[in-house]
Amino acid sequence: MFSYIFQDWEANKGNLKGRLVMVLFRLARPASLNRFFYVLYLPYLAFYKLLVEWFMCIELPHWTTVGKGFYIGHGQALVINGCSVIGKNCYVRHCTTLGNIRHADGSYSDSPILGDNVELGSNVCIIGGVRIGNNVKIGAGSVVVKDIPDNCIAVGNPARVIKRLDAIVPEEPARQPEVLAPTV
Repeated sequence: MFSYIFQDWEANKGNLKGRLVMVLFRLARPASLNRFFYVLYLPYLAFYKLLVEWFMCIELPHWTTVGKGFYIGHGQALVINGCSVIGKNCYVRHCTTLGNIRHADGSYSDSPILGDNVELGSNVCIIGGVRIGNNVKIGAGSVVVKDIPDNCIAVGNPARVIKRLDAIVPEEPARQPEVLAPTV
């Protein structure tokens, strides 16, 4: 339980606000598991909403799926739709919006899905059922309305891929050369 609550602690090193928000978020997350926990957590959820959303200006609903190592850079005016899915080791800067679209008939579109190791610049808007691949960087002020594949840098309004990055391949540990025993 302790490791679950502090899973974003190292990612937010030197960022007290980011650490506080993510610890409070992880503490609130069990309320989304079932109705019993939700009722049990109601007083804490009211505290969470008041402190995180109203005073810190970060909308991060407790039912949002957020992977380990989530970093909130310059946390201010951050709006994340509760149905969004965020992968591991993502970096989100201020004034970023992950949202859905309300249609004329009153229905809503899907919410964005971010892969692992995604970095968003400030003022990025990702709207609708957009899928952002792994190892993607999106430049400041970009508006993303279409999917972005893995290992890319995207910028602009609407965002477009300007560069493909080399795929990140985990390094294999160095192998020791085999030493044959001398035969006598």
